[in-house]
Amino acid sequence: MTATDMAAADIAAADMTGLTEEPEDAGTTVPPEPAADDAGPPERRRRVRRLKRDALFALLGAAAAAVSLTILISTWFAPFSGPLGFVVLSYPLFLACYAVLVWTDESGPILRDRLMAVVTHSIAILVAGVLVLIVGFPIWGGLKSLTHLNFYTQDLRVAGPVQPITIGGLQHAVIGTAEQITITLAITVPLGIACAVFMNESPGRLANLVRTVAAAATALPSIVAGLFVFALLILELGLPKSGLAAALALSVMTLPIIIRASDVVLRLVPGHLKEASYALGASRWRTALRVTLPTARSGLATAVILGAARGIGETSPVLLTAGYTQYTNYDPRKGPQTSLPLATFKLVTSGQPNYVTRGYGAAALLMLLVLVLFVAARAVGGRGAGQLSRRQRRRRAATSRRVQERFLARRAAREQADPATAAAASATPAATTADRPEPMEHSS
Repeated sequence: MTATDMAAADIAAADMTGLTEEPEDAGTTVPPEPAADDAGPPERRRRVRRLKRDALFALLGAAAAAVSLTILISTWFAPFSGPLGFVVLSYPLFLACYAVLVWTDESGPILRDRLMAVVTHSIAILVAGVLVLIVGFPIWGGLKSLTHLNFYTQDLRVAGPVQPITIGGLQHAVIGTAEQITITLAITVPLGIACAVFMNESPGRLANLVRTVAAAATALPSIVAGLFVFALLILELGLPKSGLAAALALSVMTLPIIIRASDVVLRLVPGHLKEASYALGASRWRTALRVTLPTARSGLATAVILGAARGIGETSPVLLTAGYTQYTNYDPRKGPQTSLPLATFKLVTSGQPNYVTRGYGAAALLMLLVLVLFVAARAVGGRGAGQLSRRQRRRRAATSRRVQERFLARRAAREQADPATAAAASATPAATTADRPEPMEHSS
C-alpha cells in the first residue's frame, strides 16, 4: 500500500468516526409554555364588510365637502342649471375629497380599495334608482285610471277624448295581449325547446347551422318580422288583419330568443348525469326527457320568460298585422285586435290629458302582466336540481317516517307469527374472531 492510499484510508476513517459520533449537547433550552391564566382574550373575527366609524365619517365629510364645493363653483365660477349638472360636478369632487380623507390615514392599496368600493356601490345605487324610476313613473302617471274598476271591465268604444276617467277602459287591449302572447308561447315554447334539445343531443353540421341561424335571428328588427308576416299572410294569401297574424309575427321574434337561451341552459347540465343514464341502459332521447329537461327546468323557465318579455312589449308588428281598434275582439282569427303596447302608444301620443292618463295605466298593466308571467314561469320551473322547498322537505320526512313505521310493523308481525325463530335469532351470539379457525400455515 502506498503512502497516498494510507492517507486516503485515514481520511475516510476520520469521516466515518465523525458521522457515528453523537453531537454534544449545546445547552439549548426550551422556553416554557405560557400558563392558561397568562393567555390574552380570544381574538374576535373581523367583519370585513362592516363599515367602520372612521370610514363612515370620511364618507359623510367627503359628501358635505363635495356639495359645498359644487355650490360654490356653480354659483361663482361655472354656473350650472338643473340637477344633472349638479350631480355631474359634485360626484368627481366627492371622490377627490374622499380620496384625500382616506389617504391621510391609510396606505395606497387600502385607498384604491375604498375608492373602488365607493364607485361600485354608486353604480349599484344608480341602477336601482333607474329601475325604481322606470317602474314608478307609469304607475304614478296612470294612478288616476288604475283606481277605477271600469278601467279593467270596459273598452274605449264610448270613451271619447273629453270623457272622464270614470268612463271607458282597456279591456280590449288586455284581452288582445293575453290571446296573442298565449298563441305565441304555444308556438314557440315547444319548437324552441325541441330545437335546443336537438342541438345538444345531436351535434353536427345541421345543429351548427341551426345554432348560427338562431343567433343571427335574435338581432332581427321587429319591423322586419311584422313586414314578413304582413306580406306573406295579408298581401299574398289575402288573410285579414287579426290577432293570429300578430301572434305569428311575435313568434318570429320570440323563437330565436327561446332557442338560444334554452341551448345555453341545456349545455350547463352536468355530463355525469347523462353518463349515468346511459350506463343504466337509457336511450339518448329518453335521457333527454327524463334527465336533461327536468334538471334544466328552472333555466328553461327563465328562457321562456325572456322570450315572452320580448314579444309582449312589441308595437310595430302588432300595428302592421292586427291593426288598432277601440272595441273588444274575442276572436283572434279575424278582425283587428289591440294589444297593450299599441294602446299605450296610441293613447300617450294623442295629446289629450285623459287619454295620456289611460296610456300610462296601460303601461302599468303591461308591467303587471309581465310580472304575472314571471311568477307563473317560476312556479312551473320550480327550484334548481337538488333544491327542495320547505313543503317538499316536510313531505320527504313524512314519507321516510311512514316507511320506517311500515318496516317496524312488518318485523313485529313476523316475530308474532313465528316466536321460536325470532327467539333463536336474538339468542344466537355473534361470531367473534376467536371462534374463527385460523388459516393453516404452509411449510416451505
